[in-house]
Amino acid sequence: MSGVNKVILIGRLGKDPDMRTFETGSKRASFTMATSEIYKDKNGNRIENTEWHNIVCWRNLAEKAEQYLTKGKLIYLEGKLRTRSWDENGSKRYITEIEASTFTMLGSKNEGESTPVVTQVANAQATAPQPPAPEPTYEPLPQDTDDLPF
Repeated sequence: MSGVNKVILIGRLGKDPDMRTFETGSKRASFTMATSEIYKDKNGNRIENTEWHNIVCWRNLAEKAEQYLTKGKLIYLEGKLRTRSWDENGSKRYITEIEASTFTMLGSKNEGESTPVVTQVANAQATAPQPPAPEPTYEPLPQDTDDLPF
């Protein structure tokens, strides 16, 4: 059986994507992303814990990141963990990154406005009422329980 390497995050970009184009023409976008969790400790104090993640996008996804993503945007991201290493001044250095496979922008169409994109899509749908779904029918369970093994 093979393993599973899947990461799902919802968070805000910590910086604009940093773009790099390689000699082969491939593009890479890298940026940081913050995810936060808020909870109360045993004394009732509100605690906010923020984790920072290094994100990497390749090829077409990198072009989309360059085109649409900016610092502060709220996104849903899926990808996988990748660890790479290199030598720096005689010592081996490591970094763990999330290699994105897809992302979806969340929040408002324009971050400064309060009208969510979902609302605008819902208003564009046809206004004809839909007929109600039929009620499901159920058969009663038999009352004879003499065949039960316990």
